[in-house]
Amino acid sequence: MRKISILLFSFVIFFIASCGDQPADEKVKSDIKWSSFGEKITADGAIEASELPAKMGSDSLNVKVHATVEEVCQKKGCWMTTKVGDKDMRIRFKDYGFFMPKDCSGKEVIFEGKAFYDTTTVEMLKHYAMDGGKSKEEIEKITEPEINLSFLASGVLLKENSEEVKKENE
Repeated sequence: MRKISILLFSFVIFFIASCGDQPADEKVKSDIKWSSFGEKITADGAIEASELPAKMGSDSLNVKVHATVEEVCQKKGCWMTTKVGDKDMRIRFKDYGFFMPKDCSGKEVIFEGKAFYDTTTVEMLKHYAMDGGKSKEEIEKITEPEINLSFLASGVLLKENSEEVKKENE
């Protein structure tokens, strides 16, 4: 009888312990709604964009990054930028295979793919400025190529606006 009591008590303790709450960050991830673009990816394991330069070194790096969209191509949504320290990083999409919504500036994203350093020609910088809706005067000021951190994303998750999620659920 005593063995049964000890066994029953152990089972009850185990059951109570296993029914505890998820860790806080797990709850946040599971409560967030994401729209998916390109290859299917998950939110797990993403580093903050501010950590990327320190992890890069001089080689390319396959990585998953969490950031806020600064700017997006206003012609097609064929690129977006995020802040990486005090610089912008341009994210393009693998094989030109998907595009982002043109109104996603200011929204959180998680993107997965390859980070690398790239030289952007004056011609491409002007093209990006035009796609971004810059004025003719701003475009004419571009006279030097730039070496910047770039990213080729295979998949992107876009955090849905909580107001949009509320409307969907009503």
